[in-house]
Amino acid sequence: MIMQRSLFALVLAGVLLAIAQPASAQTEQVTPPRQKWSFAGPFGRYDEAQLQRGFKIYREVCANCHSMEMLSFRNLADAGGPGFSEAQAEAVAAEYKIKDLDDQGNQIERAGRLADHFPAPFANELAAKATYGVPPPDMSTLAKARSYSRGFPWWVLDMVTQYQEQGPDYIAAYINGYKDPPKGFVLPQNGHYNEYFPGHNTAMPQPLQDGQVTYDDGTPQTVQQYGKDVAAFLMWVAEPHLDARKRIGFQVFIFLIVFAGLLYFTKKKVWSDVH
Repeated sequence: MIMQRSLFALVLAGVLLAIAQPASAQTEQVTPPRQKWSFAGPFGRYDEAQLQRGFKIYREVCANCHSMEMLSFRNLADAGGPGFSEAQAEAVAAEYKIKDLDDQGNQIERAGRLADHFPAPFANELAAKATYGVPPPDMSTLAKARSYSRGFPWWVLDMVTQYQEQGPDYIAAYINGYKDPPKGFVLPQNGHYNEYFPGHNTAMPQPLQDGQVTYDDGTPQTVQQYGKDVAAFLMWVAEPHLDARKRIGFQVFIFLIVFAGLLYFTKKKVWSDVH
């Protein structure tokens, strides 16, 4: 019994020491600030204007390095998306050159069509690695793949409030997280300090500057706004049917309530004569 108590005391002391010990600048992880998103919550919906701005950022900046191979041009005209018409989506597709084969099996380049996927900026992963040292990740599911831990008790609160937007939070914070490294932090060659990136060393240089992308709707042209817009767009790319999913989920919820009520009154009627 004494040995068990001593062991428990040692474990408890170790845990308290780990909590009390401050993290070094080399390993400390900064939690991205929680943002307000139009698509958050059970009734949230994508903002078409924001998705169009985010798409413009992707085309003018991100597409130079990052692929988005799971998205087709026709998806731009889907309901719940950026709100492009089919003609507009077709015009966007025509601006891209797609590698294809002709009737004789020869390689050709043709204008993009609605059924085509967004082409990658590099021929293959090796070509991307030779250019940047590290292949830039595909952005098709980036908003779902990237996340962060909010720790206890916040993750319990997130379950109650149905907050699932940690991915867009992280992307927006990452774009705004470039700073000069703190004293004593050693960056490797071609590394860039980002306070929200795990380990703080990212291979991608700061991609956006204030005024870099021109907005036509009067929205502020700042890095902070750019980060939110492109994060919202990447969330749509990762989950393009979010609006429909939430609408159908609410309809099913109402149906189950009505169905439960009918079952209750049916049971009450059937068993009313039984004493």
